[in-house]
Amino acid sequence: MKISLNWLRDYVALDASVDEISRAVTFLGFEVEGVVTTGAPKLEHVVVGEILTRGKHPNADKLSVCTVDIGPAGGVKTIVCGAANCDAGHRVPVALPGAVLPGNFQIKQSKIRGQLSDGMMCAPDEIGLGSDHAGLLILEGKPALGTPINDVLPPGDTVFDIEITPNRPDCQCHLGIARELAAWFKLPLVYPQEQFRGEVGGPARADLLAGVEVHAPEDCPLYTAHVITGIKIGPSPAWLQERLKAVGLRPINNVVDVGNYVMLETGQPLHAFDAKKLGGNRIVVRRAAADEKIVTLDGKERALTPDMLVIADAAKPVVVAGIMGGENSGVSADTTDLVLECAIFKKQSIRATARKLALSSDSSYRYERGVDPHGALEAAYRAVDLILATAGGQVVGPAYRVGGDVPWQREIVVTEAFINEKLGFAIPAAQMRAAFESLELNVTREEPTEQPARGLAWTVSVPSWRDDLDRPIDLVEEVLRLYGTEKIPAAVVQSPGLLTDDDPIVLFNRRATDYLVGHDFHECVNYTLRPAKEVAAWTTAAATAELGLANPFVEEQSHLRPTLVGGLLASLQLNQSRGVAVSRLAETGRIFLERNGQTVECAAVAFLLAEAVDERSWLKREGADFYAAKHHLAAIAAAAGVDFARQPLTPLAGVPGWQEGQSAGAGDIAHGWQARFGLVNLALVKSLGIKGKVYAGLFAILPEKLSADAARRRFADFSLLPAALRDVALVVDAATTSAEVQKALLKSARAAAGNTFAVEKVAVFDVYTGPGLPEGKKSLAFNLVFRSAERTLTDEEVNAVFQKVQDDVVQTTGWQIRK
Repeated sequence: MKISLNWLRDYVALDASVDEISRAVTFLGFEVEGVVTTGAPKLEHVVVGEILTRGKHPNADKLSVCTVDIGPAGGVKTIVCGAANCDAGHRVPVALPGAVLPGNFQIKQSKIRGQLSDGMMCAPDEIGLGSDHAGLLILEGKPALGTPINDVLPPGDTVFDIEITPNRPDCQCHLGIARELAAWFKLPLVYPQEQFRGEVGGPARADLLAGVEVHAPEDCPLYTAHVITGIKIGPSPAWLQERLKAVGLRPINNVVDVGNYVMLETGQPLHAFDAKKLGGNRIVVRRAAADEKIVTLDGKERALTPDMLVIADAAKPVVVAGIMGGENSGVSADTTDLVLECAIFKKQSIRATARKLALSSDSSYRYERGVDPHGALEAAYRAVDLILATAGGQVVGPAYRVGGDVPWQREIVVTEAFINEKLGFAIPAAQMRAAFESLELNVTREEPTEQPARGLAWTVSVPSWRDDLDRPIDLVEEVLRLYGTEKIPAAVVQSPGLLTDDDPIVLFNRRATDYLVGHDFHECVNYTLRPAKEVAAWTTAAATAELGLANPFVEEQSHLRPTLVGGLLASLQLNQSRGVAVSRLAETGRIFLERNGQTVECAAVAFLLAEAVDERSWLKREGADFYAAKHHLAAIAAAAGVDFARQPLTPLAGVPGWQEGQSAGAGDIAHGWQARFGLVNLALVKSLGIKGKVYAGLFAILPEKLSADAARRRFADFSLLPAALRDVALVVDAATTSAEVQKALLKSARAAAGNTFAVEKVAVFDVYTGPGLPEGKKSLAFNLVFRSAERTLTDEEVNAVFQKVQDDVVQTTGWQIRK
């Protein structure tokens, strides 16, 4: 926000330097993003002169030879000039020999095309006033000859570009910043004094405004309207135009300029209607009707929806409430009667409408952040004063006020001891109280506390414009702001050490990341919000709609993500398009899944195994496959305390994003976790412009299912004695999984071995289908490993156990031993 120093000085007598003011604004809690100085710089040897004569240059068609009287500064001078408006009688700036103009342009006596010139008459840009070089600067008002030019030109200004934090809407105006600086520099603050106080001087003009209705009081708690007749639209006075130009606004006419001026002064937006353009002579504050449209001041037609608030007349909407007026609702050159609106709108309503319409303005900026409802009438009275002063006219009845101020009373009780405890050092009580009073935080009561050592308890009254103050700790911050954070004494920071574990989610992410990075995966970080098209590829249409944001900032971040794989695919596509050979990507983060009809947030880990395409290598390595994805997912599940090997797998059929027949899943989020892995849908991969096949894995778990109790790693002894190996092949149904068979073999082997020795491993090493087997059958071959920690096993005892295993499996399952 741009703040004019000259404007600030209307309210507080600042005599500090620009650097001191910038420093004060920064220490008060705001950021000065830039400082611009306008007006002519200090110029020596540049004075007022009057052109006495103008003659043609003997040696140049486009030059003139002028005699210029500079009065006491040097009498009459002869100056060669190329400007078209160097006519006799004009008073202009004259730079004499020895002057140094902006750009380090030095003036000296010289000959121009053979004619001696004793200086230079100046255009506006040559003395630092803008960029106008069309002709000489003609000085109005006949200033005295020889007067230094800086005494004649209007004083320059310094404009601060200040970033206002969202919690301080009271500082979205010059009065707000002036109030802060007055407190900092310990100077009195002078408020504008309104002459108009709501009285109506003329007869009622129901023909101009017959009524005001508010149909949505929850979105418009206060609406006021004043009728002013007999005004004359014209340019604003120079002082008003200069104020607006200084902060980057273009003057339009006296009425519009007053509205902008009061908004920038007080923070309260206003709107002026041409009374004769209001259909039915009525104002209705209502929500828009379905399919209703309005052409706003920027010339664009806007489609309105029923949740948008509008200001309408008896027939149509004329203003998008709090944002922008309609094309034909405002004042124009022939306006003689106007209705001045001053209203308070619910900030959430204005923010939602502005986002939906992609429309913002100075008014919406302030309404979205909050406007003090208890200062609205003062702002309206101030605007009426200025309109009467700049456009004439008379305030007539009826004056309307629908709604009213919600009674404001907020008090905070705080003690000197509390403030010093929170600060960590002592500030005198008198200085604390002075800080409160300078910010208009008046101390209404002083009462002794139960503990005299804690000093007095102050009851501090909070003004309505400081809605950000509601706790004692907030007052501590106010004291520190004015005391100066740079005065905090240096000290050693002392705090108790907290012996506690990290959050279970953090521990899980750390374990999963350590594993994946250790297996040569590149870690990625993507936004939690993803585009709708990506989300739709991984979930159902109903779930996509459920995950959509009501008011996304950008289209690419419109939905909560149901998977991490979509973001990893986008990262893979980006790397492939840039010629970066990457085949392993992984990410940890949050995803959002449906559980029992509700969307729940889950901790998740995902990875990609991409086919190495266009890779030139002397040795072609074997690519990733379904089982590689399963292996990595099992390790990730183990990091969450899930024994993946014991979980039944289900083929993924008709699940968005996964290739049917080459992907599987386990678990269900309804029971706390779920896993998906296998080949990513080939059509999806191709549509994204990714080359080659991509295998992926995703593990998601509810945060409450994660435990912070990580198993302590202990040394486990191992045997140095040789193992005994046995192989067995079983004929099973083709639909039987190897995991099911492995589980049955392991159970039988442990039962047969008992405590005699250990069954170290049961692992599948071959799958056979074809000749020699009945139709619908397959052969699965397993390797069994037996070992003892005390002795070398004999063939007799191992064979006995192995035979028991075979007999038990055949009897309990119906499978056959393949001979």
